Amino acid sequence: MKIKGNLVDIPSRRTYAAEITVADGQIIKIVEIPEEEGLLFLMPGFIDSHVHVESSMLVPSEFARLSVVHGTVATVSDPHEIANVCGLSGVEYMIENGKQVPFKFFFGAPSCVPATPFETAGGEINVADIENLMKRPEINYLAEMMNWPGTVNRDTIVMEKIRISQKYGKPIDGHAPGLKGELAERYISAGPSTDHECFTAEEARGKLALGMKIAIREGSAAKNFEALIDLIDEYPNQIMFCSDDKHPDNLAVGHINELAARAIAKGKNLFDVLHAACLTPIIHYSLNVGQLQVGDPADFILVKDLEKFVVDSTYINGMKVADNGKTLIPRTENKIINNFNTSLKQPKDFQIQSHNKKVRIIEAQDGQLITPEIEGEIKLINGQAESNLEQDILKIAVVNRYQDALPAVAFIKNFGLKSGAIASSVGHDSHNIIAVGVDDNSICKAVNLIIEAKGGISAVIDEIGEVLALPVGGIMSNEDGYLVAEAYTRIDRIAKGMGSKLNSPFMTLSFMALLVIPDLKLSDKGLFNGQKFEFSEVFI
Repeated sequence: MKIKGNLVDIPSRRTYAAEITVADGQIIKIVEIPEEEGLLFLMPGFIDSHVHVESSMLVPSEFARLSVVHGTVATVSDPHEIANVCGLSGVEYMIENGKQVPFKFFFGAPSCVPATPFETAGGEINVADIENLMKRPEINYLAEMMNWPGTVNRDTIVMEKIRISQKYGKPIDGHAPGLKGELAERYISAGPSTDHECFTAEEARGKLALGMKIAIREGSAAKNFEALIDLIDEYPNQIMFCSDDKHPDNLAVGHINELAARAIAKGKNLFDVLHAACLTPIIHYSLNVGQLQVGDPADFILVKDLEKFVVDSTYINGMKVADNGKTLIPRTENKIINNFNTSLKQPKDFQIQSHNKKVRIIEAQDGQLITPEIEGEIKLINGQAESNLEQDILKIAVVNRYQDALPAVAFIKNFGLKSGAIASSVGHDSHNIIAVGVDDNSICKAVNLIIEAKGGISAVIDEIGEVLALPVGGIMSNEDGYLVAEAYTRIDRIAKGMGSKLNSPFMTLSFMALLVIPDLKLSDKGLFNGQKFEFSEVFI
């Protein structure tokens, strides 16, 4: 196969008309040719340098079908979410499902399952499991080390997981939100070599100076692009792009190509941007992905321009997998695994008796995972603590989905609901059921819709409920990715029609139990302070 195009040679930082020859999935020849009118731009494919495929609500094979349309040829994928639900069998599921399609999934060994001892998870990955995973060629790195206190303090188990990874010559991903100065230096010196959790340029610059690679994250909930993109001017070879978490409606529209386009629109150097979007992950993780050089796997894309990066076609190992906005990857049969063992709830399970109006409140922030702790007053009705709609202080609950237990209940601000409730069994990291609503009846109905479906996201308004079922681990659908995107768009519209002004209310909801991100979160065991790493009382 021979293909002509204006070849974007990122290492040599030049663009020239060329013809490439592909045989047996490999580039065997590149010849410079005279310029021709109408040639498309030929460049390496995009790589998502850190993503939880599960957060797309799609199994890997369906994630691949959607992402190749946007020029993505590979992902550095942390199967942490399904591991929290199903343990090692969940990791195995992701690997095997990904093998069904011509897409390059590079999975890591989840380092923190369960993420903390302050929540109930369905699976565990211990030190022996890390050793067994690291022996496998499908495992390319130790996934994000979220236990930064354990890393900084040289916890025995944490350091053994890191040591095993180093023994096999595999890099360690970091997760160190807000760490600066001496704490950051001690964390990095233990072994983690990347971070995707930087909130500010100052924080990221400090980590870059210590040799870290920084993945600029722009997902469906956490958005750090604007804060960090200028760092590409100072550290062009240490920057990568990632989504971390990408909901299906967003993935149907775009992927890493969007970040490249936004960087160019800000006047960033083309070759610096493409190095971050295409090459730095290959170099850092030693990925078997082509860089559009002779001898490389034939992984490349043809784009119509070098500003918007409108993708004409995508090739992986010489196989065309997307053409003119359409995926060419056929659907596969997607099996179901799950771990869902809780009974239907009653409205009284979500009641809180109190004589005190003053409470600690989780402050949700659009586009951020951090949730400051604020104070406010709720309503007291017949000795029951209720939502204060005038102040946008709503009830939030987390329900253990692995066994029967009373829900943990607290209060949250900025969801904006004026009626009803929304709920989800996509609840990082343990994926218990998490719900926000204006009254106990609506919250209970939204939760029960998910229990009946053995996983999903739901919305309830005026006693009418809608649910998008996610039967694979309670966090993914086994259906066509484009149909899932449509269903998600519909239920997202319902949530916004209930009053939410959040850009992605269900994605934001899914992070309200993520204890490793400060300040205040809610697990199935209670309200938790992520700065002090201890439980807090709801009432002050």
